[in-house]
Amino acid sequence: MSTTRIPALAPKDAGLLTKAMYWFARRQFGEVPEPFAVSGHHTGILLAGGIHELVAERASTKLPANIREIAVYRTAWTVGCSWCVDFGTMLQRLDGLDIDRLQHIDEYETSPHYTDDERAAIAYADAMTATPMTVTDEQVADLEHRFGKAGVIELTYQIGLENSRARTNHALGITSQGFSTDSCRVPWA
Repeated sequence: MSTTRIPALAPKDAGLLTKAMYWFARRQFGEVPEPFAVSGHHTGILLAGGIHELVAERASTKLPANIREIAVYRTAWTVGCSWCVDFGTMLQRLDGLDIDRLQHIDEYETSPHYTDDERAAIAYADAMTATPMTVTDEQVADLEHRFGKAGVIELTYQIGLENSRARTNHALGITSQGFSTDSCRVPWA
């Protein structure tokens, strides 16, 4: 049973556009992600979010997947969004990345499981996610040296986007759905 603060919208209660989006999400992920099912109560926001996610995913090609995904994962972990941590783990697994190392994310600065580039991206995610932000000119200059201007823009955008996702899901009580273990529960079951 879902424990979200706003219940998921069941397909039988959804309009045609929302049903189509549920179908697309189920086709892409094997299940309807709970944030979609909760957002189904506001078709315009669901559509805007879905389009935004697709465009952002397709546009994010400047950074290696391991850099982008570990920074996004760290952001979700820092905010405390179990759904985003779960989904992010699945994405990393599907990208062929080592997910066992995620157990060492809290010790990234010294863990041999992370490269210097990954450490820099994680530290940047921490600086962007802190309140108030603690990003420095030197940090951005280092990232530009590592990833180029376009890479810094992509990294910054992805970390900012994950802050939005994680904070939205956390506020709505959306929790782990089982994507990382291939055992998804149906949001409206």
